[in-house]
Amino acid sequence: MKTLDKSRVNYAESQAFLAGGVSSSLRSAMKPVPLFAAAGSGPRISDVDGNEYIDYLLGYGPLLLGHSNPAITDSIHAALKCGTTFGLQHTGEFELARRLTEALPCAEQVVLSGSGTEAVMLALRLARAYNGKRKIVRFHGHYHGWADSIFTSFPSSDMRQFGSVLDSDNQIFPGTEGQSQQALEDILLLPWNDSAALEETLRRYGHEIAAVISEPVMCNSGCILPKPGYLELMRKLTEELDIVMILDEVITGFRLSLGGAHGKFGLKPDLVTIGKALGGGIAISAVAGRKELMELVGNGTVSHLGTLNGNCIATSAALATISELSKAGGAVYEQLEQTAVRLVEGIRRLLVKHGIAGIINQAGPVFHMMFTDELKVEDFASFNKRDAARYTEFAAGLLEEGVLVRSNGLWYVSTAHGDQEIDETLSAMDRALNTLRGGSVQ
Repeated sequence: MKTLDKSRVNYAESQAFLAGGVSSSLRSAMKPVPLFAAAGSGPRISDVDGNEYIDYLLGYGPLLLGHSNPAITDSIHAALKCGTTFGLQHTGEFELARRLTEALPCAEQVVLSGSGTEAVMLALRLARAYNGKRKIVRFHGHYHGWADSIFTSFPSSDMRQFGSVLDSDNQIFPGTEGQSQQALEDILLLPWNDSAALEETLRRYGHEIAAVISEPVMCNSGCILPKPGYLELMRKLTEELDIVMILDEVITGFRLSLGGAHGKFGLKPDLVTIGKALGGGIAISAVAGRKELMELVGNGTVSHLGTLNGNCIATSAALATISELSKAGGAVYEQLEQTAVRLVEGIRRLLVKHGIAGIINQAGPVFHMMFTDELKVEDFASFNKRDAARYTEFAAGLLEEGVLVRSNGLWYVSTAHGDQEIDETLSAMDRALNTLRGGSVQ
């Protein structure tokens, strides 16, 4: 058994001073105790008790290049010697904006901010200011940050759910206590990947709808790909009805391709939000899109505030990240895909070996693993039939075997993961699955 004594002591001490003992509510769900990290290098992380883990949590997504990537740390170090933030402009801001317009097909101009939540808030304001309408269409199982105006009750095993996702009277529940119920009055919540529901709603309420916001891949709830033609229909209808189409690429941006998911799928939404992988572990996000919308910030119609927006450290990290991902024409994405496929195929073989029913949905270097009797998971309803409690138990078993994963089933693969890590992971998983009981192969 791994010793986690120091993590336990640190957690107890932390709870005395830090509300909940953690700085993000998600972390408190880790079993048997929230880990306290000591260091990370490449695909591995160590805790304060001296245990080492192969890391597929990757900071909840930002570490596409792994821990302590030399290109990023060198760039940050050089920036630090000049200063951290000035409250003035510096060349790194427009250099990064230029790189983003070159990489992202929909990007004619860019606005920089500090988190995915902030980027979504700005994108929604831009949409409303652009067409003068108020309502926002969003989808079950998608996550767009925790701002009052968009955070609805979210079904994740490492997040507390407040109320039902949707009750029989179509009342939308907030994502947390203390959230303004009135802030959600402009939200229309729909099932994703349902073309009929989308078209019926947009045609019925189009005169009131400012924007449709969607993850291009439903990463947070099953890593479910869009059905053929679904996003294309969304684009067609939003153009026809003067509705702003926003793709939330905080997870998929720079993870599925240099051009994000919309580049990979050949789409041109009006706006995209990006974050996580963009900064390689440093806090930064952006909204990018059509100049006609972005100029609403430029001319002062929409205020954009933030003391640390575009600070030197964040822009240096983002520029280094894009530079690394751009080498050899973005060849690293083929490596990422191959690594993820090898891992996923190995896990599927182990599920068969142990007679455990499960499904893995993969989109490039991100995938969702579920214990379920469903033959396939292609919508939110089937995703919710998974055995979330059993997976949480499994994640704790993997931790004991030296593999760190998120307890909700979402895995991230980095450029630092190689054959050795995959082999070690599959061996650890073989042992962890052996401790589970019940289940059958379909």
